[in-house]
Amino acid sequence: MTPVFSDLMNGLDEVEAFLAGQTAGYKVSVPTKVDVKSIRKRLNMTQARFSDAFGFSLDAVKHWEGGRRTPEASARAFLTVIAKNPAAVMSALQPASATHRTSQIAGKKLTQRPKSTRAAKKARPTSAHAAR
Repeated sequence: MTPVFSDLMNGLDEVEAFLAGQTAGYKVSVPTKVDVKSIRKRLNMTQARFSDAFGFSLDAVKHWEGGRRTPEASARAFLTVIAKNPAAVMSALQPASATHRTSQIAGKKLTQRPKSTRAAKKARPTSAHAAR
């Protein structure tokens, strides 16, 4: 047997044992404390930017950092992933349309539109007589 085949068979045996109730399954280890401020500082972000980037409320970030509240288990797990690989989290959370737009405009010079439609209308001639 090849090592790959052996690994696949072991994995299938584990699944079969789990489904038969013979093993308990996988349990995640979530830290009891997370230093939100140190994670945010390491990323060189303000509280507002950190909350926007990762989907937390600004008040929650302020309360966590001030010690008035402790993040729930799901938030602690998410903060742990942010601490270990913030780029992957930001990439996963970025909408596909924003990624597409970013790649489309990369390296191209953007032209600005007039600030209002009224200014644009004033800049264009309105009749053949005005165009002369």
